[in-house]
Amino acid sequence: MGPPPLVVGETTRAGATRPGLGPDDVLLDVKLSVPEPRRGLVSRAALADAARDGGTAAVGVTAPAGYGKSTLLVEWAHRDPRRVGWISLDRYDDDPSTLLLLLASAFERAMPEQAGLAAALRGLDAAAFGRGAAHVGSAFRQAPAPFILLLDDLHELRSPACHDVLDVVLSSIPPGSQVVTASRHDQPHLPRLRAAGDAVELTAPDLALDATAAEHIFTTADVGITPARALDVTERTEGWPVGLHLAALIARDGGDTAWGVTGDDRYVADYLHREVYRRLDPSIQRFLRRTAVLDRLHGPLCDAVLEDPEAQGRLRTLDASNAFLVPLDRRREWYRHHSLFREFLLGELLRDEPGLIEQLQVRAADWFQSHGAPAVAVEYLLATDERDRCARLVADLALTTYGEGRVSTLQRWIRALGDAAIEAYPPLAVLAGWVAASVGHTADAQRWAAVADEATFDPTPTHGGAAFASSRSLLRAMMCAAGPAQMMADAEFAASLEPPWSPWRATALCVLGEAHLVAGEPAPAVSVLEDATAVGLAAGDTVPVVLSESGLALIDMDGGRWDEAAEHVARALSIVDRHALEEYAISLLPFAAAARLAVHQGDLVEADRQVTRAMRARTAATFVLPCLATRGRLELAKVCWTRGDHASARHLLGEIDGLLRLRPELGMLVEEASKFRAMTTPATATAIPRAAPLTPAELRLLPHLQTHLRIGDIAQRLHVSRNTVASEVSAIYRKLGVRSRGEAVQQATLLGLLGG
Repeated sequence: MGPPPLVVGETTRAGATRPGLGPDDVLLDVKLSVPEPRRGLVSRAALADAARDGGTAAVGVTAPAGYGKSTLLVEWAHRDPRRVGWISLDRYDDDPSTLLLLLASAFERAMPEQAGLAAALRGLDAAAFGRGAAHVGSAFRQAPAPFILLLDDLHELRSPACHDVLDVVLSSIPPGSQVVTASRHDQPHLPRLRAAGDAVELTAPDLALDATAAEHIFTTADVGITPARALDVTERTEGWPVGLHLAALIARDGGDTAWGVTGDDRYVADYLHREVYRRLDPSIQRFLRRTAVLDRLHGPLCDAVLEDPEAQGRLRTLDASNAFLVPLDRRREWYRHHSLFREFLLGELLRDEPGLIEQLQVRAADWFQSHGAPAVAVEYLLATDERDRCARLVADLALTTYGEGRVSTLQRWIRALGDAAIEAYPPLAVLAGWVAASVGHTADAQRWAAVADEATFDPTPTHGGAAFASSRSLLRAMMCAAGPAQMMADAEFAASLEPPWSPWRATALCVLGEAHLVAGEPAPAVSVLEDATAVGLAAGDTVPVVLSESGLALIDMDGGRWDEAAEHVARALSIVDRHALEEYAISLLPFAAAARLAVHQGDLVEADRQVTRAMRARTAATFVLPCLATRGRLELAKVCWTRGDHASARHLLGEIDGLLRLRPELGMLVEEASKFRAMTTPATATAIPRAAPLTPAELRLLPHLQTHLRIGDIAQRLHVSRNTVASEVSAIYRKLGVRSRGEAVQQATLLGLLGG
């Protein structure tokens, strides 16, 4: 999300302030609080009432800047008798997991009975589309009262994944409730709803003002105007609200010579320069011009960026003079420039002081980093040439960002930095490879692992590892491309160098424990995995604890110690559920172990539920995590065979064969897979035939069937051919025994392949 205000307090719809909140809470409150109506604006109540009475699930307000979209939404929010949720979007929200959290948080405000919805989604990223969207949609359908949810500035969401999430959620609006979205650009969800008769659309012609509104605007600006002149200026501006407001200002300051206003942006810029900007004191001009690099304005922030100790006073003065400054909180400590005015100011800055732009952005990054908002600092640094510093900061944030479930943001940073910057800072190449491997992006994982292998780097990274050589060895061991012996050597090397305080220590021990298991040494594996659990719990590092506890559970099951195994499984599952890790690769092992435990306990319903969860999680477990991917599938295949699902067991064996073709040297895992294959070769005649399970590729496609995207659009989302998508859709229908998208989604939800 956007830059966090460093103030304490909370603004609600009623304008009250609650003390004791931290920076992130205040920022979230600003985004979720309905702004106060501004004085003198033309009422849009008739439009809002008509759209509300239309009874459609969605209302889309789409028009260029300055057409009063936000004004309409604010007035609507204050007039609507239903429960109200509000979200002010910005460019930092262009992430599916962030969008889901905002939707859930806004819904919680409207529906206090749904408290806990947002908390249940925290840490969700890979599962945001397949699980989170359905989870939020389910909450919407069960709303205890009618509600209206208003999303302002939807154009800030450019990611197709965000619009896919929104499409799913919008399909869950219950009768009597509505979602209203305002955007400068076309809204992807509207065509489908329009065709179904379930959307009201308001566009520029609907929002354009008439001569009566023009008279109101001029009267509010203390400018006399005749009906004929009001009609003339309305025609000249084509009813553009901001154009009319500018026309009133021009008429007030320029008299009869200033009535020739048009809606041309160039004219507006000329006017702003001639009639507003150049009349200001040079120090105020400089202040406005230089603060245009900032998404949000705050006195201390402006002090640091402009090196101007009078910044807060200047902000208040400009606010009082209506200088296109929009307050963001009741205390008037945070502001933003009017978007059109900011664009004008950026043009002035580029023309007058182009060499200063990067320096201002770097100062902004300095301020945010020093005030506990390093992620915002990254956003500013990405616009500069400070690639090395940005790479180091991203490396510092990588593990935390990944642990918070914001993998999409982390991947965006990595892409924006570019290969050259990452290659210049090898520790980040290791992290990029680690993240790519963890989410199943095999090509990126191999590429960054190769970069790390060829790199040299002596300094100790700032993100906590003992040395670059250690983290590189850990990545190499995890990928096990050179066989068990090299895996053991790399894991031992990494574990020996990682100090107790290192965030990599628990992970290094997990990989070392797996190396012992692959080598057929369960006794030392137990000791190392127990240490991994202890270190991970002490450090709050949850990912390795999931792996270590799952490994210990399987070892105890093999030894017949089922009570001990149950404790390990419970600990691993609690972490997965608490941090919403269901569809990450690391969840394959605990789900498979839980299914095996449930079969032993005779709880076949629970066994099938955990099998379904494991089948979903396996899509991210690829050959770049060969030990995890192979062991998880083997355990899962054993459970499927025991349950009589021989088709799924054989399918999983086929996937294991594919893994072993790419990673043939996996020690004991090869032997275990061979033994199980030999045991299952003579199929039992009494086995009940079942359809083969969905493949990883089909599972990746499945969530898109919830949307109304066409086959070609889905192909673009997944970066595959249209024919591939068509074939996979047909396979999904066949395996689920359905004939349509709707039936496929319904059946997949019943089977636990979609939804919560």
